[in-house]
Amino acid sequence: MKVIVSACLLGENCKYNGGNNYSQQVVNFVKGREVIPVCPEVMAGLGVPRTPIEICGDRVISKDGVDVTESLIRGVKAILSQIADEDIECAILKSRSPTCGVRQVYDGTFTGTLTDGSGILAAALKMFGIPVIDAEDL
Repeated sequence: MKVIVSACLLGENCKYNGGNNYSQQVVNFVKGREVIPVCPEVMAGLGVPRTPIEICGDRVISKDGVDVTESLIRGVKAILSQIADEDIECAILKSRSPTCGVRQVYDGTFTGTLTDGSGILAAALKMFGIPVIDAEDL
């Protein structure tokens, strides 16, 4: 069985600011497991670094006002296609991300305000019955 992991948690520099969110807890958890690293924003072609994005209602908008929803949906679909024939144990995703957030995401005001909800990849994985774990819960 394989584990999907937000690539930034594994140290890949794919975060909006060009950095990563390396998590030793995540690395320890996946040790000995086959890992599928994913970054929906990169799969969507948004680049690194990139303007921050947040969920605003049913859209995902960049801080400079660009609607990136359709690009992100294509990125998520590419990931779902990539894992379609895989035996997935679970997904470990980055907290509060507009694509990977499990329980909360930023509210679209770019003020650091959180709201209950899931990012678009997290929601899609849940819809397909894949257990989704917030990295902060490890």
